Amino acid sequence: MTSLVVTGGSGKAGTAIIRDLIAHGHAVMNVDVVPPKEPLCHFYNADLTDMGQAVDAIRRASGTIDRRRSPLGDASAVIHMAGIPAPSLAPDVTTFQNNMMTTYNVFSAATLFGLPRVIWASSETLYGLPLTRWQPAAAPILETDPLTPESGYALAKGLCEQMATEMHRWNPGTTFVGLRISNIFEAQDYAMIPSFWENPDLRKWNLWSWVDSRDVAQACRLALDAKIGGAECFTIAAADTLMKTTNRELLAHSFPTAKLRDGTGDHDTLLSIAKARKLLGYAPKFTWRTPT
Repeated sequence: MTSLVVTGGSGKAGTAIIRDLIAHGHAVMNVDVVPPKEPLCHFYNADLTDMGQAVDAIRRASGTIDRRRSPLGDASAVIHMAGIPAPSLAPDVTTFQNNMMTTYNVFSAATLFGLPRVIWASSETLYGLPLTRWQPAAAPILETDPLTPESGYALAKGLCEQMATEMHRWNPGTTFVGLRISNIFEAQDYAMIPSFWENPDLRKWNLWSWVDSRDVAQACRLALDAKIGGAECFTIAAADTLMKTTNRELLAHSFPTAKLRDGTGDHDTLLSIAKARKLLGYAPKFTWRTPT
């Protein structure tokens, strides 16, 4: 059993992650400003934009105050999902400030107490989403393709990726795993998917990509033990697009200058998950085509 901290554990992704971790035998503490709708594990209320509260939360989880009183005993990793989860939910400057400071504080607290691994939510928006000012030259988009953040939200995610690289340099004992997570769907959201089919432009903003919250949880769990070091980033998406139309037709309609990369299937995701498959062992289980 591993003891873990999940920040933002009361949110959509966080709840799925906690449920998955508990099902696999891990002890978990949820750190959030919002109490969870369902009490799955120990909850600790903390505003992670405040360094003192972030340090206190990780210290309590790590057992450095009193191991007998810690809800976890000795935390070995933090999964950082806290923050404003998408652009346009708040003024750009508010989103930027919140997500930068939350991440800086959590990264700092994790390295202060020597946690060996930090897994955190980066974003698909780094690829230029919503693809209005910039269009892809080829698809599926790879992690090595140019990053073109188009909002304060995306800019913060890109700077946090650089932050992870530098903090690992300062603290080589901590590995940082950033997950560039696609648009999260839950099981009840599958019903809206047919409404996208008649007009491909409705979802062209992220190349018709998506991911089930339970597959996000899988990726986080796999990242705990993956044999990687340093500061790595991975795209996390479903294996397929949201569309019945083929990829070749979708690109011809919405991005006619974009090349479809060799070996891409008719409905394969256009945000490549090949790196996550190879290094994390990530294998998306959920698809709207055969929902479970």
